[in-house]
Amino acid sequence: MDIGHVAWLNPAVVLLIAAFAAPLVVAVTGLVRIDRVPAVAILMSGIAFIVALWTCTQNDALLNVPWAPTWSMEFYLALDGLARMYSLLATGIGFVVVVYASRYIPLHLAHDRRDPGEMTRFFGFLLLFMASMVGLVMAQDLILIFVFWDITMIASFFLIGYDRREEESRSAAMMSVLVTGITAVLLLIGAVWLFSLYRTFSLPDIIAVRDGGRETGLAVALIVVAALAKSAQVPMHFWLPRAMAAPTPVSAYLHSAAMVAAGVFLIGRVYPLVADYTWLLNALLAIGFASMAVAGVIALTRNVLKHVLAYSTISQYGYVVAMFGLGGEKGVIGATFYVVVHALVKSALFLTAGAVTEATGKKNLSELGGLAERMPLLAVGSGLASAGLIALPLTAGFFKDELFFEAAHDRGMHFAVMAVIGASLTFAYIARFWLKTFLGSARAEPRPVSGFLVWPVVVLGAATLVLGFWTAPATWVAERAAAVSFGAPVQTHLAYHFDTRPPNLMALATWITGTTVYMTRRYWWPVAIGYAHLGERFGPARGYLVTLQLLKHLSDSIHRFEVRDLRSRVATILLPAGVLVGSAVIITPNRRAFELGSLSMDDLPLITMLAATLVSSFVVILVRDHFRLAIGLSSVGFSLASVYAFMDAPDVTLVAMVVETILSIFIMGMLVLMPRPILRFETEVRAEKWAIRRDAVMATVAGGIAFFVAWGALSRPASSTEVIDSQTILTSAVHGKDVVTVILADFRGFDTMGEATVIALTLLGVISLLRSGRLR
Repeated sequence: MDIGHVAWLNPAVVLLIAAFAAPLVVAVTGLVRIDRVPAVAILMSGIAFIVALWTCTQNDALLNVPWAPTWSMEFYLALDGLARMYSLLATGIGFVVVVYASRYIPLHLAHDRRDPGEMTRFFGFLLLFMASMVGLVMAQDLILIFVFWDITMIASFFLIGYDRREEESRSAAMMSVLVTGITAVLLLIGAVWLFSLYRTFSLPDIIAVRDGGRETGLAVALIVVAALAKSAQVPMHFWLPRAMAAPTPVSAYLHSAAMVAAGVFLIGRVYPLVADYTWLLNALLAIGFASMAVAGVIALTRNVLKHVLAYSTISQYGYVVAMFGLGGEKGVIGATFYVVVHALVKSALFLTAGAVTEATGKKNLSELGGLAERMPLLAVGSGLASAGLIALPLTAGFFKDELFFEAAHDRGMHFAVMAVIGASLTFAYIARFWLKTFLGSARAEPRPVSGFLVWPVVVLGAATLVLGFWTAPATWVAERAAAVSFGAPVQTHLAYHFDTRPPNLMALATWITGTTVYMTRRYWWPVAIGYAHLGERFGPARGYLVTLQLLKHLSDSIHRFEVRDLRSRVATILLPAGVLVGSAVIITPNRRAFELGSLSMDDLPLITMLAATLVSSFVVILVRDHFRLAIGLSSVGFSLASVYAFMDAPDVTLVAMVVETILSIFIMGMLVLMPRPILRFETEVRAEKWAIRRDAVMATVAGGIAFFVAWGALSRPASSTEVIDSQTILTSAVHGKDVVTVILADFRGFDTMGEATVIALTLLGVISLLRSGRLR
């Protein structure tokens, strides 16, 4: 729907403006009053959350404005149930985290003796991530999704690497951006592949006309891989624990309700396409359960507070991915409801870890204990969140596991058993997290902390408790979100049932098994530690580091080759380009892509001049004398100018003749001025064999690229003449008589002016070096 002149009244537009206004206003405030940045960040994130709440009272809204019509790209936003749910999470959790960070970040900077002005950078990027998340969940055009996806990646890079003086922070930020950035390319490839099949980037249109074919499934699989990497699912999970080097508010937001949630959001957005392929659903099942098991076991062995929660996040999103894999109405509503509850409880637990560390100066469970008596409010708030995560009754978390158990049981007994095992691991490591922190003997004396570090945890914990009694708000949001993914209305009825139905029995089995796992720690601890060490030594993280080392050695080798001379530098550009073009030629379906035309006697003059150009080119390769070399180069240029003439392009011919004439005079003059001993020496010097082979390969690659590109372009001219027509129309506007002259003189003039500017600056640099005597 194109809403035209009333676009500004559209709820989707209002929400997007409110979200993107937040980082902009914070950045401007930072230029004027640094001390006001936290308060302004709270205000702007609060406004964005209020607008997101307001959209819940409005009907679904669309905004569809042409962006790049030639490529069928549109600025296409939809404020539907799925977008509304994730917008509420992004702005709501974002608001709570900003309130927490308004006190945490000044303390963090003070501890490290850093400039308070760095608050602007933190809150700016945090709110930019919130805004890009809002844009991502509303985007309906695949290219627009990719754009917002990459903005979240950029913002997360600066947030994870906020403590840029620390090597750990820098490497963690680089790891996260490499894993999520490289896999983002798969999202782009999948989008372009779908465009090649359906001639549109509009996701709703693709879903409406999908054919269920093999190519569609492969394209969707690439998008799903990008989503799984963003959600830190096995085997691409290793970046998330290392991202805990970021300040606590970053972990509480990005790694509970925003960044990793973006991955499962994308699965939900493309789920109508995913559901057409059983093999894709089975892959989601396998990856989801693997993530639950691998991360669950490792979480039991971690000592650092945030590391326990990081592996918990991997495991919990494994639940969501597995439920999408289970499929059906129950699987989809279960996955959606799980995201809502997990965002509440996990952000509360991350904030708890930050408050505990700030109060005690300790980060490890082994150094903590007995804090419940000294920090009762924090203990209650985090206790409610922990109870929600391990699915105890009277909390919203009970229903998230009930939906999971029901979907798994309906699929089969073996899935039910795996679900109970995964939930039992969650029970054990979260119980260990809370009990080791707040109960037992005191190992550290906490100092008083600001209420800004405590009350956000209490609010989130209280919300978990309230939604355990009053499920209507969460159910309302989740049902409408699930309906978008499922492609039909979805309903669920959450209530406590005191009977022996399978989900209740599975919940009971989970609590018993989880308690048993926790109580028998001394028996399984060596095995779990060995398993974790095995993963560190041979797992994907190790593969990542080895790959980086190999790439570094490759880069060093290419650099040593590149700096030999100018031709080597050109070769390092042309050869990879040739490989890419050659791969594209081989992989891309080439039916009717390369066609041979017919020849007639009228083409004889053109063929003659092309042959003359070819002969002149070989002469340039073979001769050693500088004068003959200059004549050969001129012959190549003049022969090509003649080709343009036979192709009815007299203007281009005239320009080419003038350029070649001036160039020939310039070369001859240069040869006359150069000392003869130097010319004689250059004539007698023979190139090394490796250089000859390099030049031959480089020439072959460059010629092959040009040949295939030209052949393909001439075989299949562009179906759209929109650009050509627009240039023809604009010709008279710039007082030109033909389009070729205007392109060369005007349209191309800007590029030529830039090139001339670069040359002029280079000459100025050379002159200054000569005058200073530094260049001899």
